[in-house]
Amino acid sequence: MENKKRTFYINLGSQEISQIRDGNNDVFTIEATEEEMFRLRQVLNEVFSADERSFWRSHIPFRHYSEDSQNDDYDYSMREAYKMIYELGDEETKQFIKSIGMDHDEDSDKIYGERNPLT
Repeated sequence: MENKKRTFYINLGSQEISQIRDGNNDVFTIEATEEEMFRLRQVLNEVFSADERSFWRSHIPFRHYSEDSQNDDYDYSMREAYKMIYELGDEETKQFIKSIGMDHDEDSDKIYGERNPLT
């Protein structure tokens, strides 16, 4: 694979990766090699798969979100996607991801920056 970095535009909502800026596909801008893009595509595919599993689980009314491994899988996949985009992102992308607190591993003992009263 080629090691030359190229510019890509990412939209996590639609899980779009493109080299051409079009519409709203440029939520995040990154510089990546083909190998890095392949890995990001794998991560986004896992986000899609986890999202689909959590969708079907959501139709079981007696299971709470916090006790659901499908939702945990989705959360983990999204966090991995954000971390990878942060590492490859331009300065604006990094600043945004940092501002929403997705640039580092989450402390599972905190909710919205506050100590979790349930632990």
